[in-house]
This record gives sequence, structure tokens and C-alpha cells, in this order.
Amino acid sequence: MAQVGGMGGAGAPPAGVRPRATVLTVAAWLLAAVERQLEIEQDRWFLWLPVMFGAGIALYFALPSEPLSLVALMPAVAALALHLAGSRGGLTGVATTALLAVALGIAAAKLRTEWVRAPVLPAASEPGRARPVDVSGYVELIEPRASKGQRLTLAVTAIAQRTEAQGASVWPTRVRITTRMPGDTLKPGDAVRLRAALHPPPGPSLPGDYDFARSAWFQGLGAVGSADGAATIDRNAGSPPLALRLSAEVARVRQAIGDRIVAALPGEAGAIANALITGERGGISEATNQAFRDSGLFHILSISGLHMVIMAGAVFFSIRLALAAIPAIALRYPIKKWAAAGAMAGAFGYLMISGAAFATVRSYVMISIMFLAVLLDRPAIALRNVALAALIILVAWPESLLDAGFQMSFAAVVALVSSYEWLRLRNAARGAPATERGWLGRVLMFLGGILTTTLVASVAVAPFGIYHFHNTQQFAMLANLLAIPICNLIVMPAALATLLAMPLGLEAAPLWVMGLGVEAMVWCAHIVARLPGAVGHVPAIPMPAFALIVCGGLWGTLWGTRWRLLGLVPIALGLMLAPTAQRPDVLVGRGAALVAVRGTDGRLSALAGRGTRFELERWLEHDGDARPPEEAGKAAAYSCDRQGCIAVVKGLRLAVARSAAALRDDCALAAILVLPFPRPGRCRPGGAAIDSHDIAARGAHALTIMDGKVHIDTVAEARGDRPWSTTMADRARPLRAD
Repeated sequence: MAQVGGMGGAGAPPAGVRPRATVLTVAAWLLAAVERQLEIEQDRWFLWLPVMFGAGIALYFALPSEPLSLVALMPAVAALALHLAGSRGGLTGVATTALLAVALGIAAAKLRTEWVRAPVLPAASEPGRARPVDVSGYVELIEPRASKGQRLTLAVTAIAQRTEAQGASVWPTRVRITTRMPGDTLKPGDAVRLRAALHPPPGPSLPGDYDFARSAWFQGLGAVGSADGAATIDRNAGSPPLALRLSAEVARVRQAIGDRIVAALPGEAGAIANALITGERGGISEATNQAFRDSGLFHILSISGLHMVIMAGAVFFSIRLALAAIPAIALRYPIKKWAAAGAMAGAFGYLMISGAAFATVRSYVMISIMFLAVLLDRPAIALRNVALAALIILVAWPESLLDAGFQMSFAAVVALVSSYEWLRLRNAARGAPATERGWLGRVLMFLGGILTTTLVASVAVAPFGIYHFHNTQQFAMLANLLAIPICNLIVMPAALATLLAMPLGLEAAPLWVMGLGVEAMVWCAHIVARLPGAVGHVPAIPMPAFALIVCGGLWGTLWGTRWRLLGLVPIALGLMLAPTAQRPDVLVGRGAALVAVRGTDGRLSALAGRGTRFELERWLEHDGDARPPEEAGKAAAYSCDRQGCIAVVKGLRLAVARSAAALRDDCALAAILVLPFPRPGRCRPGGAAIDSHDIAARGAHALTIMDGKVHIDTVAEARGDRPWSTTMADRARPLRAD
């Protein structure tokens, strides 16, 4: 591919243009320059199709209310007509193609939303703890927990003791229930009964935060809950549906493999080995999970592109090596293609054994496209293959665009492949010859490759980690330099040997080797996680800043000539906007029993009731605050007595009443009144009033005080009127703010 500097010869306006040239003339010159550059980069146009398609999906999810199906599909029809009527080449053709891709993204997201539509359990008529009900269904998935108990995903057949508002028409078709007692004999496909407290999938912890209910909608989960007892087998139930029987057989094989792994390799090493082979991470302790997160190695515990590449690559290499050892075959047949076909089959088997989680499916699609390129005599490592994989995934699962794993995975792969292509072209332009290296040179190249790929991938995923998780791993490069060679050379090859040896009952030896590697990785994770400053905490950044950084990164990696450097402009603007997010002065959540105010030091001080730890954790993460919830819950900013608490926030009086006796003064004097119980009709405060009904109806409230006025944002307003955000009828009285 030819490298063209600047704007492809369009470095200056026409000579006849005077300094007082009209805006129209300058615009025409710019359009001509852009069109010439687009023609130069014509081979890169396809790379932008998944970007434009994803932009349409993002636009759909950003809508404040759910569009009618016809309204969502009509833009695609109009864009198609415009594309067919217009010019196919030049700037016009690019613009109409991009517009069509955006419109198709909107349509695909809407169709997917309707395709997965399933009943969601209505919220209780009164806020508070859900009443237990009898649930019957078939086990789809069993996830053991590191602590005592299991998490069961059930295909529901019946929910007994339902209220009048919860008839059969609103039975969830799938529920997820955490039990406090394990059912040791349970297997996927079993018909079970248990008594559980169910509630709708929870929404965000504060406006703009991660929405689990949206994720649950696309998984078909209509309710989540907990059960004190274990599930019992329902002997009177019939056979499960055919599709469930087939998936249950695969799940049973997977469970049997996991049981044999932990039997041969007990302890946490066995739990991690089980996670790397079957994808079941429930047996890993939270301390180890946190160490892998803080060290930047958590991607190793989740079966993803790294594991799929190593596993499929090992199969590819083994088959090709075995066939190459037979001259009669190697000299007559395309053994490289045979090995690629075998690697695709091996990758599919690994996909099934690992549970076919979404991240694993995504990795399988990517690796399969690369092996398909080998079968078609095309370059395996190319941005076109990555773009094709992204487009396939977005067409099949549009909601994956919002998944942090999807974003980080493709950000890392695009950055790595783009860097690889740049280095390849650079070396080709210089005519760099291949040089012989000794063993020391090969080792240095191997370690240098790990350092380079870790640096490139870390820079690429950093904006996504900050936006979604509000932290950075400062020593991720060191941790990966230590752990990745162990994973590549010991752990994953031993995992493949374990799967090959298991049918013969000989898995103990390769698992012992795998356990040594796993223990070494765990040691690396704990050592790096304990280093001072290993984790950096960053406050939430605004969406426009994140979007600018992502757009700049795409511009810089997807184009092939020097105008890719223009991507630095939106990246710089995004970095400038990143610290400008408005942080709320007061947060109210969890039935109005959790109230946090921002003190003069800029940190949150909270009144935390029972069961509020998770929500307060999310608030602190959003704030970039590393303190544990217990420290933030010391409520240093409040003055409290038995009747309630008072705090002054930016000159305004906030009152949190604990009993009806406190309302006489609080209703009259408080600029902001919070009640962890329904507000009596006689209480008519002059300012903002938030009670338990308001929180139940609208979710957490974020209050910002500007110029003595209180501005209120709620989770309900941020989510909009979407299928996954439907709640009980709004019971709260209108919020008042000065």
C-alpha cells in the first residue's frame, strides 16, 4: 500500500484564491481535498462499516424513549433509497454508504430488542423486601460460588403464590437465583423447585451508571433473587424442551470436566484451572480476583482472545507439525489449510467446553475468521478480518456494543493489528532483511514482543477502563511481562494436554504441571498488586470526552496514511474535557436509607443503612475515591440525634428524618428533606423532598446545588422510557427544588 504524505497533494488552496476568499470557496477546496484523500485510502473504507453500524446502535440506545418498530426501520429504507439514487463513488458515495450503515445499525438494534422481548417481573406494590414465592423450572446453568452456595439460571415453568398483579402473562421465562446452600446433586437440565424472593433486575446505582437491567433484558432474565434453602429435584416434572436438553448435555459434559479438574487439582489452583478450561470462575476467591484486577492480569482469568489464540494456535501448530513429518502428505497436499481447518474445529470444541460465554463466542468468531483467511490464501492478521468479525458480532448481537469486554477486546486487537501492519510496511519500505538470531536474541525478541504488545494494548484499553471502572493498573506491563510467558508456555499447553488426556483418565499429570504454572501466575498477581500505587483511581469522565477519545483512536488506527495523525486532535480535546464532569453534591439511594453528601474536602460522607454497601461502593468508584465504604460511612459531615441527622451542603440545610417526630421542624426548615419512609401528606416542605416511594419509583437521586438552587437528576430520567427500564407506576409526588 503506497504511503502518501499530508493530504495527498492537496496541501494548499488554488493559486487564484485571494486572502478574502469566500467561505464557500474554502469549503469547496476542503471537500475536494478530503475526496482526493478518500480515493487514496479506498482500500480502508470497509474498515469503517462496523464503526458506522455501531454508531447507529449507539444512537438507538441513546434515545430517550423506545421508538415504534416502523419508526426505527424507516430510516434504513430512506437511506437505502438515497444510496441507490446517488453516486456510488467519491465523497457522495462514502457519505450515503455511511448513512445507510448508521440507519441499519438503528434497525438491527430495534429488531434485536423485539426478538429477545420477554416478561419482566413487576416491582412490588410497596417498596421493601420481596416476599418469597415457589419457583419451578429447569436448570440451564449452575455457577458455584467461592462462598457457600450456588447461582442457578432457571427456565421457569411456574411461579406459585403470585399476586393478582403478577399473573401468568408476566411470568419471567428465565430467572437467576442465588442459593445459600449448594445442591450437590444438581445437573443442567434437571427440573427443580425452590422457594425464593424475586425482584426485577436492578437498575443503575446512580444516573448514568452501568445498567444491569438492560443487560438482563438481552439475556432474557426477567427476575433475580435469592433462596435460603437449596433447590430440590422435581420428580413430577416432564422432560425439558429439546433445545434445553441439547444445551444441558453440553453443560453436563462441561460440569463433569470441571469436577474431574478440581478432584485432581484441589484448592484454588484447581479453581483457576477450571476457570481456564471450562470458564467457570465461581470457585475463585474474591481476594485472588481482586489481586488479578489490581495487577492488570484479570483478562487471564476470563476465557477470551488470549486463551482462544493459544489453544487454537497449539492445535494448528500440532497438526501442521504432525503432517509435515510425513513427506508423502506434506509434499502433495495443502497441510497448512488442513491445520487451519483442524484448528477451527478445535476452537469450536473449546468454545463448547468453556460454556460459550459471550466473550468466548466473540473470540471464537475472530479466530475463525483469521483461520478462514488462511483457507482462502489471504493474510490472517489484517484489519479487514477484525472489521469483519466486529460487523458479524454487531449484526448478531447489537447490544454487545455497550459491553465493556467487547469495547476493550476490539480496542486492543485493532491497536495491535494496526501497529503490526505499520511495522510490516515500515520494514518493507526500508527493505529490512531477515537476520539470524541466536537463542539470546530470540528470548529478547520474545520478551520485547510481550512488552510492546502489552504497552500498545494497555494504552488502547485505558480509556475504556477509566470510563467503565474508574481505575488504572499502573504496573500492568510488569505483571504481564511476568505472567504471560507462564500462561503461554506452561498453563495453556498443559490445559490442552489435560483435555486430550482426560478421556484416557490420565489428566492428573498435565494438571499438576498446569497447577505449577497457575500458582506462579497467582504469585505474580499478588506481588504486583501489593506494590505501592498499583491501582490508580480516576473520577468518572463525561460521555463527550470518552466519545472524542474513541473517535480519535479509531481515526488514528483505521486509516493508513499520514492523515491518521489528525486523530490526535479529538484525543487531545477528549483529554481536556475528561476532568470536567459535574459531581453531585448529594446522592440518595436504597429506599432513601442511603444518603451521601459532599464535604468541603470534596469527598462523600454517607449515612448508610442495612444492605447499602454495594451501592455506596459504586458511588465511591464513580468518584474515583479509593476509601472502603466503611470509612465513607462514618458520616463526619452530619450532626445526628435519635430523631435524625442534619448537614449543611453549600449553604443549604439537608435533613434526614428518622422518625415522624422530626418532621415538624424538618418540613419547615430543610431546603432538602430525605425520608426513609413515605412522606405524610401534612409535610409540605418548601424545597426538595425525597422519600422511599420516590427512590422506588425513580431510582437513585443525584442533587447538584448551583447558585443556591437544587437541580435533581434521577436514574429514571437518565434511562428514559425503554423496555428494560419499565418500573411500577410512578408513586412519588412531584419533586420540588428551589
